[in-house]
Amino acid sequence: MSIHLQLWPSPISITRLPSYQACALPITRRNALSLFTFTTIFTGLGFSNPDRVSSKPTISDFVELPDSGGVKALDLRVGGGGDAPVDGDKVAIHYYGRLAAKQGWRFDSTYDHKDENGEPVPFEFVLGSGKVISGVESAVRSMRVGGIRRIIIPPSQGYQNTSQEPIPPNFFDRQRLFTTIFNPTRLANGEGSTLGTLIFDIELVSLRR
Repeated sequence: MSIHLQLWPSPISITRLPSYQACALPITRRNALSLFTFTTIFTGLGFSNPDRVSSKPTISDFVELPDSGGVKALDLRVGGGGDAPVDGDKVAIHYYGRLAAKQGWRFDSTYDHKDENGEPVPFEFVLGSGKVISGVESAVRSMRVGGIRRIIIPPSQGYQNTSQEPIPPNFFDRQRLFTTIFNPTRLANGEGSTLGTLIFDIELVSLRR
């Protein structure tokens, strides 16, 4: 089944991958608030142009990636031919990263990282190196070059410390991100299941073996 979402600059087909199990969250007060946050920010994320959306994705369109620790994904564009990345490959991605606990605050994007010619610089890393948060690695493993995927990363697969990448280059963005995720008072109040939830839009640009 495909749901068509108008993205800039051209329409992209959102495809549910049948081999995955549909996302299902227990309806608690906390999850209801999270669902409201997700619904309000999805169309403003990354590669989408909210002014041209013809069919808005919802939480029910996401599916859980196998062996990912609970990462949920929605393919905005399926990549072309070629193999999926494997551990040891050097991959390059563009991304938009948002923090659900801050109403979808965008804490970083590769499109803000420019070279000397003003062109955006993709983020490169070696898959399986452990330097990148697990949720991003899980998402990239089943992508093809050219694909765009939106993912919801639970705290257990997100930032576990302040050295994991990708890290915002701006000091104040880093401080805001990590003081929210690792807030000791809110963690003590049992809010750990929501503080570190991340939403990423990822485009797999290239891979090298």
